[in-house]
Amino acid sequence: MSAEQPEALRPTKTKAIIDDFKQLTKVRLSLSVVFSSIAGYMLAAPQIDYTILLLLAVGGYMMVGASNAFNQIIEKDTDALMERTKNRPIPTGRMSTRTAMVVAVLFTIGGLAILYYINPKSAFFGAISIFLYTSVYTPLKAITPLAVFAGAIPGAIPCMLGWVAATNEFGIEAGVLFLIQFFWQFPHFWAIAWFQNDEYKKAGFSLLPMGNKDSKAIVQIILYTVMMIIVSLIPVLGISGTFHIYPVTAVLVFLLGAYVLWHGIKLYKDHNDKVALKLMLSSVLYISLVQIIYVVDKFLH
Repeated sequence: MSAEQPEALRPTKTKAIIDDFKQLTKVRLSLSVVFSSIAGYMLAAPQIDYTILLLLAVGGYMMVGASNAFNQIIEKDTDALMERTKNRPIPTGRMSTRTAMVVAVLFTIGGLAILYYINPKSAFFGAISIFLYTSVYTPLKAITPLAVFAGAIPGAIPCMLGWVAATNEFGIEAGVLFLIQFFWQFPHFWAIAWFQNDEYKKAGFSLLPMGNKDSKAIVQIILYTVMMIIVSLIPVLGISGTFHIYPVTAVLVFLLGAYVLWHGIKLYKDHNDKVALKLMLSSVLYISLVQIIYVVDKFLH
């Protein structure tokens, strides 16, 4: 019996290690970034090179995984205070800070090396993303709500990174993709900050605009949602280089943006956590479908 026990426990232990690794690198968030990068690549590439596509996916995952690992190392004490994060591997002691650091460093080196192999500009933007997320956004969270602006920059890089990976150029097209995801960050993240406000306060974070859960914060959410909608429609105007869309596509993009805006207006009326959650979910739906719609439109030209 005793001889068989370690073998019987091994799959459970292996699964626990894999689960901790997935939590450390925030697998769902990392995969959403990979999705955006692939969308950007497919928008730009005249022909799809599946080797580059695979390298972009792996390099992008490692880049975001490294940022998330560094973030959890830095915030291990505050993570222990919040219900949402207290069961992460480092606060619980299931993973040592040293092990997490090894993962973070290896992912940084590996991810940037892969992106550099694709082209140097991709590695450059990948390095900017990791630096801003870990060295600017993460420490600023405990100091000022302006941290959200710093975090919106690395958060806006993925789709743009895909375009740069395909073209080795940063032009108007990549800039528009950057701006769409940049403005999208605010309704998305502030919606989370609204319904997680009490949790964030436990950790000493105040991430809503001006730090308060009030109508002024929601006005900011609505304002940035409108900016997101406007920027997402730029490609139909014919002023964004080779990135352009059909009018019917623009209508679909507008309707998706209006759906997010409707939730923002509803939040202004209700000041309700459930509405804030729906706003966050609508923003996820928006960014996912808009990127798919752009890619489908490209292949219809």
